[in-house]
Amino acid sequence: MVTLKKLRTTDADFEIRFRQTVAGKEASAAEIESAVLAILREVKERGDEALFAYTKQFDRISLDKHSVGLPREDMEAAYASIASEDREALSLAAERIETYHRRQYQQCSWKNSPDNESVSEVFRPLRRVGLYVPGGKASYPSSVLMTAIPARVAGVEEIVMVSPGHSPQVLAAARIGGVSRIYRVGGAQAIAALAYGTESVPRVDKIVGPGNRYVETAKRLLFGAVGLDMLAGPSEVLIIADDSAVPAFAAADLIAQAEHDEDAVAAIIGTSEPFLAQVEREVCNQLSRSARRDIAAKSLENNGVMIYVPSMHDAIELANRIAPEHLELMVRAPREILTAITAAGAVFLGDFSPTAVGDYIAGPSHVLPTAGTARFFSPLGVSDFIRRMSVIELSKIELAELAPKAARIARLEGLDAHARALERRLKY
Repeated sequence: MVTLKKLRTTDADFEIRFRQTVAGKEASAAEIESAVLAILREVKERGDEALFAYTKQFDRISLDKHSVGLPREDMEAAYASIASEDREALSLAAERIETYHRRQYQQCSWKNSPDNESVSEVFRPLRRVGLYVPGGKASYPSSVLMTAIPARVAGVEEIVMVSPGHSPQVLAAARIGGVSRIYRVGGAQAIAALAYGTESVPRVDKIVGPGNRYVETAKRLLFGAVGLDMLAGPSEVLIIADDSAVPAFAAADLIAQAEHDEDAVAAIIGTSEPFLAQVEREVCNQLSRSARRDIAAKSLENNGVMIYVPSMHDAIELANRIAPEHLELMVRAPREILTAITAAGAVFLGDFSPTAVGDYIAGPSHVLPTAGTARFFSPLGVSDFIRRMSVIELSKIELAELAPKAARIARLEGLDAHARALERRLKY
């Protein structure tokens, strides 16, 4: 029997209980920051020696400069070895992911040169990026596709993947996604290797992909030394449901979220208390048939929450404050509600658009902002692998028109040489 936390916005202490619930889900690296700092320092100073030592310590894998990288032939062999049904599923997912991101690419106003304008932009892909693919508790070929394909569509020249574990499915996905090189390292030490470079692992321009708290802490501490996609915490889903929703569907999606790991967050906001009670009964019934029921049950007990609100307006307002990673709208008019949603990583409309379809095959990347960071972060996409460069090309006539005012601003700031650099050209 699983009991989810119950909150009501009409309760006097709701705000306090709500803040305690949400705050408990925010990924915090404070407790492990000291350990991660030591790892980063050691890898920066000692390179491969430290990288291999930490890999042996944490992952029980002995590596050297010859074995740290996987040969391209391993990806090809894995692709050939997996079941044809698996290849077909991964290939279809890759096709849909690429189609979606090619539309993004076209919307980036990609230009290789200015169109005879005095000020404009040009766009260039990053040269080398690093993909972090978790490999501890489970195998995630979907994460390979969701990170590699947007990078390839953007035109990234070299896609480097690090992961502590490599199932044949993950290697096959790397082959399908266009990964250039794979290294058998994980954890904070792998992030350090990508950020600083070692004798074996090349330095990258940007690191993308989710990881555990050590990985996310390393990314946070290395911000500025290397580009980052976002800082991700435990995965989460928030469902908004009215009494038109199907309780069995809502329960199934809560369990699906909870089976990720014990830290996963599964929450539902409902405008009907009888409906919420039905959902909880369904959760208990369905959980007994889940292959990962122990993990899911612990997650739901710790992080599962049901919130009753008296109106859909209240539900929308609360959802925007939470800014969830995944937001499901199981309501009568989901598109109408969508117009009022201001912060979420990905939004799923209606009873037949579960989060699980977005995790694997819908098309958009499943690398999404968590822990309320959807207020200012966006899903991983083509734009994450593109640099914009400003281009300024003025004629003498155009400069003559702008220089006097620019020179005045320069002298307001006490930068006389700036003003003179402008004025000297007017005398030429």
